[in-house]
Amino acid sequence: MNILITSAGQRVSLVKAFKKELSATYPGSKVYTTDMCPELSAACHVSDRYFRVQRVTDPGYIDELMALCLREKIRMIVPTIDTELVVLAQHRDLFEQEGIHLIVSSSDLIDKCRDKRKINTFFEQHGIAVPAMIDRHQPTFPLFIKPYNGSLSVDTYVVHSETELRPEQVGNERLLFMEYLNKQDHDEYTVDMYYDRNGDVKCIVPRKRILIRAGEINKGITSKNGLLKYLREKLAHIEGARGCLTAQFFLHKESGRITAIEINGRFGGGYPLSYHAGANYPRWLIEEYFNGNTITYREDWEDQLLMLRYDDEVLVHAHKN
Repeated sequence: MNILITSAGQRVSLVKAFKKELSATYPGSKVYTTDMCPELSAACHVSDRYFRVQRVTDPGYIDELMALCLREKIRMIVPTIDTELVVLAQHRDLFEQEGIHLIVSSSDLIDKCRDKRKINTFFEQHGIAVPAMIDRHQPTFPLFIKPYNGSLSVDTYVVHSETELRPEQVGNERLLFMEYLNKQDHDEYTVDMYYDRNGDVKCIVPRKRILIRAGEINKGITSKNGLLKYLREKLAHIEGARGCLTAQFFLHKESGRITAIEINGRFGGGYPLSYHAGANYPRWLIEEYFNGNTITYREDWEDQLLMLRYDDEVLVHAHKN
C-alpha cells in the first residue's frame, strides 16, 4: 500500500501528512517521492525514499512511472504540479488497470482548469460570477492582466492607467484583460475542496490569504464564512472531479459578493493549513481508495486557525552511519 507523491519539490508538509496517515492505517507502508532533481528537493529527503524521473512531457515518462510503481508496489499516485495533471489524466485508466489509483480529475476537467477562459465559462454555467472581461483595444482602468494558462502568479500585472499599458501586453493573445478586484474592497480566499470518486464534494475549507509570497500563501487563516454554504450549493457535484481541488475566490467585504478566479486540480501549496484544521484529505484518500469506504460530508474542521509560515532547513549529510 505504498504511495507516491510526484514532483515533490518543497512539499515537505504534504509528504509528512501522508506519511503520518499511511503509517496509522498501514504500518510498514511507505511514502515515496519523485523529482527531476531529487537530491535538491527538501520533500524528497523527508520521504521514505526518492527517485529521479525525466520531465513529465518526455515521451518515456509514463512508461518510467509505471515501471517504478510496479517495482516498488505503489498503489496510489498523488501529483502536485499543474503541468503533470494533463499527461497523467490522459493515462489514468492505464494505471487503474494495474490497481494503481492515480488521484487526478478527468482530462476534460483538467483542461478547463488549465485554461482560464474555459474555467470562467464553467463558473458561469454554475451560476458563479467571474471578473468582467475588458476590451484590450478600448480598455478601462484599473485592469488586471494574466495569462489564460499561467500559474504561480507569473506574468500577472495590475495596470492603473494607459501610460502603464505596454504594446507587447496588448499584442499578446495569451494574456487576458479583466476587471481588477482591489484588496481594499475584497478579501482573497483559497478553498480546499475534497471530491470523492463520484465527483461529490465532501469538505470545503476556505482560508483567507493574508500574505502571499512567490504566488503561494505565507500567512493565512481558516474561515467558516459565506463561501462555505455558497460553494456547497453551487459546486456540490463536479463531473470528473477527484481528490483535492484548490479554488480561488474574492469576497467583497461589504456586499458579500463572491467572484471566482480559478480552480487547480491538485493539492495547493497552502493545504497544510486545512490539514491541521482537521480536513484530513490524505486519510480520506486512503480510506476511499485503499479501504473502499464512503466519505461523508463534514464541516468539523477548526475555524479561525491561523498559519504563520517561516523558512526551515532540511540538512543532508554527505556521510551517514
